[in-house]
Amino acid sequence: MYGTIFHMQVKRGQEGRVAQLMKDWEQERKPKVKGALTGLLLKPDNRPGILIGVAVFADKASYAANAEDPEQDRWYQKLRALLQADPEWEDGEYVVGVLK
Repeated sequence: MYGTIFHMQVKRGQEGRVAQLMKDWEQERKPKVKGALTGLLLKPDNRPGILIGVAVFADKASYAANAEDPEQDRWYQKLRALLQADPEWEDGEYVVGVLK
């Protein structure tokens, strides 16, 4: 499995909209994206204004294909408008994990 963990500084009052965009992605984009397995959104206890996203794909090729898709870029631009800065991305291979 391959994917990314991304740290986001959310604009004040926009956490709900970010969460909704993530839900929309799971419901609308994920069924169309070959190799997309799951996405998660974490709200840390002690870091107000920060959200952490996790995206998991079957392999690096699926992840890269999604990243190059213009539809994905349109979704990302909606997300980016809700953030104070670009996310901090940590791409890599998930070496342990079970998805059911």
